[in-house]
Amino acid sequence: MPPVELSWLEDFVALAEIENFSRAAEVRNITQPAFSRRIRALEEWIGTPLFDRATHRVKLTEAGRQFTPVATETLRRLYQGREAARETGSNEASLLLFAATHALSFAFFPQWLSALSEKADIGHVQLISDSMQDCEQVLANGKAHFLLCHFHRVVPNQLNEGLFTSLIVGYDTLVLVAHPELAAGAEGNPSARPYLAYSLASGLGRIVAGTAGGRAQPRPVFTSHLAAVLHTMARKGRGAAWLPLCLIGDDLRAGRLVAIGPASDNIATEIKLFRPRARLSAQAEAFWNLASTWAATRDDSGAADPGPNTVTAGLAHPMR
Repeated sequence: MPPVELSWLEDFVALAEIENFSRAAEVRNITQPAFSRRIRALEEWIGTPLFDRATHRVKLTEAGRQFTPVATETLRRLYQGREAARETGSNEASLLLFAATHALSFAFFPQWLSALSEKADIGHVQLISDSMQDCEQVLANGKAHFLLCHFHRVVPNQLNEGLFTSLIVGYDTLVLVAHPELAAGAEGNPSARPYLAYSLASGLGRIVAGTAGGRAQPRPVFTSHLAAVLHTMARKGRGAAWLPLCLIGDDLRAGRLVAIGPASDNIATEIKLFRPRARLSAQAEAFWNLASTWAATRDDSGAADPGPNTVTAGLAHPMR
């Protein structure tokens, strides 16, 4: 037995309302013989007559009366579901999904997005803020179009280069900083200064560890994947931490934090936007083209390693 078709239910409802085969067929825009065959097919599928054809005006049988609310409710829910799916599909097609590490989510992303919005209408944006490890999974699993993160050329991430590509959209620098009193108190004995460390779930933690070289790694008194947490603890004098200039620029200028060690120890990083090499939605592709064109005019002087008290973290080109 063939499965029931949506058109059969629509035919049934029309005939139940009009009570005339010829006029119902006309409303349904098909010939009367074809209309009659579809009504008969529905009755065969159900297994009992739905209409009494013995009178001039077609009447519902008792079975037909019981089936009527089922047919109308089924059609209503199908149409309603179709419209909801269309709306969702339309919204998803125009939605830009970003994953970004915590520090960049509030210290870089808003300014960068605002600069791009001046060039074109970006549309609806959704941001997922998490650790680098989780952001990589979000992008790899197709739950975001783009990943925004710090990057250092000697510290690979977990994204397969054959499947993903990237674009430099800004520069930043990691500086070892501490509260002024803590920095002064440990001047003669740096090892006595408490150290606040990143976990390796943090992209910044990977960069600090991967670029250590001959730099001594003190034993940490506290570990977190959140730069914002280390930032707060450093400001309270709980220890020294490697923090990005995008996060601590105001603190350095105000003297709430001070840089420790020579400027040559600072870690210059790029801020990169990653995406799958596979084609994305039209909206996402348009955004990538916009970001690429915008970044092509960047000021490359930002890549230079700044001094410890020079705040140069920022976008790939000057704000206009």
